[in-house]
Amino acid sequence: MATDENAVSESTDQATSDTQAAAENKLTSGLTSEAKSGMEKTAVAQESKDVKEELMKLQEQLKQAENKAAKHWDELLRAKADLENTRKRLQREVENAHKYAVEKFVQDLLPVIDSLERGISAAKEMDTDIKTLKEGAELTFKMFNDCASRFGVEPVYPQGEPFNPQYHQAVSIQETSDYAPDTVIAVMQKGYLLNGRLVRPAMVVVSKTAEQVTDATGHETQKSHAEEVKTDTKA
Repeated sequence: MATDENAVSESTDQATSDTQAAAENKLTSGLTSEAKSGMEKTAVAQESKDVKEELMKLQEQLKQAENKAAKHWDELLRAKADLENTRKRLQREVENAHKYAVEKFVQDLLPVIDSLERGISAAKEMDTDIKTLKEGAELTFKMFNDCASRFGVEPVYPQGEPFNPQYHQAVSIQETSDYAPDTVIAVMQKGYLLNGRLVRPAMVVVSKTAEQVTDATGHETQKSHAEEVKTDTKA
């Protein structure tokens, strides 16, 4: 009997111990789940906070970029307007330059016109002598040449100079022994330069010698340089 009672007692103690252990395990498991759930919530909350902060940073960067873009666009519009205004101003200046390019020349030419008018008026008077008219004409001619010279106009008068096809145009060729071949022996009309550039060539008569030799067959064998240039010009 004592043995059976001990066995029952031990069985009861074991059952009680198992129950307590199960209860403790259940309690521990519950606590662990709650802890895990709390940690998960904390992690989610931290992640959400980080996302919000990152979003705020991105929104701030976007705002700054939009402000910068708006500023650059405004600067572009201003630059475009300035460029258009400059283009219009330069166009007006070019038009005025073309329209009034000879204004200074005209101003200097007006005294010459006045002098010619006075000369014409003097010529109409019965008591005006030829000498006075000649002096007036010479004075007017000098004024005109001075006016042209101030604007870079230079005469080309190559009397006695070698023929130069760049500045001279041969209108006639004369055989003579008084000048070397291809020499300008007469100027029929002056040429003119404008700031060193030819405006009109001088019309000249050029010398030649007996270089226009006839061979035994009666054919001409040589031409002067001026003749060659004159022939090319006609062609």
